[in-house]
This record gives sequence, structure tokens and C-alpha cells, in this order.
Amino acid sequence: MKVLFVCSGNAFRSPLAEALLKKSRPDLIVDSAGTNVETMISAEARRFLARQNAVQYLKKTPESLDTKRLTEYDVIIAMEHTHESIILQKCPACHEKIIVWNIEDLGLKPYEFIEQIDKQIEEKVSKLAKNL
Repeated sequence: MKVLFVCSGNAFRSPLAEALLKKSRPDLIVDSAGTNVETMISAEARRFLARQNAVQYLKKTPESLDTKRLTEYDVIIAMEHTHESIILQKCPACHEKIIVWNIEDLGLKPYEFIEQIDKQIEEKVSKLAKNL
């Protein structure tokens, strides 16, 4: 089974989810991508994954959604509805594979918001890992 996580920059939310799922379900093929790729993975993602003993599962650099063959994935997790729309523009046939988690972007939010996103992603990945 192949799972793809999609967010905006592929710098925080989707690589964080990718690393957590890789740790809990090594039997799956897990990847992540961004719709508007950043230049590097965020320090916040590294810090959280270090606390989870999962930093070794973190990708080295962000990747673009344009480099992915969307039809090859069994499940595509979009962090927001805007990501779902972009995925569907690129792959209308992917409609039934997409799950939207409604996890907001960090932007310039305070540290407490980062912790909230970490927890949301951790909980959703744990539930996903059990259901796949």
C-alpha cells in the first residue's frame, strides 16, 4: 500500500506525518509532497520528530507534488481542502483516494499553535496506521 501526504511547502505538516507513519508502519510505502515547495524541512518538524525518536524517518529535502505519479498511491492525505483541489486538478481520477485532515498551516503562528498541530498530526497518523 502506498500513502502520500500533501501540504503546501512539504516543510512541516506532510513530512512530519510521513515520518510518523513510516515509524509506526514500516510495511507501507509512505511519501509526502508540497503544492508550493519550500527550500528546506522546518526546524519544528525536526524537533518534534527527535522527541518521538522518529527523526531518522524524516526526508532530507521537500519535494513537489508535480514529481509524484498520483495514480500510483492508494491513499492521498491532503492537509487542507486547497490541497485537495490542486490534487484533483492534476488527477481527477484520484477523487476517491483523497482524505482531507483540515490541519492548518503554521504561518507565523505562536509556539502553542505548533504544539497543537504536532498533536493533531500525531493523533491522525496513529488512527490512520491502525486503519490501513
